Amino acid sequence: MANIGETRQAVVEFLKKTLNVEEVKVIKAAKVDDGWEAEAEVYEQNSFLKSVGLPTKVQDRNIYAVKLSDSLEVESYERQGHPALTE
Repeated sequence: MANIGETRQAVVEFLKKTLNVEEVKVIKAAKVDDGWEAEAEVYEQNSFLKSVGLPTKVQDRNIYAVKLSDSLEVESYERQGHPALTE
């Protein structure tokens, strides 16, 4: 069975690879009946400015929820706090 440190590391590695970001900060990790639930803070390039091709260093702070199995396989992830994306 995985411990909280291993869970944190799995979340960091997954989000860095999936989102192509340099820094991921796990801000919550909790053992649940069927695995782990975690939340992580990620700074990403502003998606609107990126879509219109403007060079910028503006970054958005996003929170991602990640659900992992007992064996630390990522089962789901989603960005939190964006009503248009979560409805």
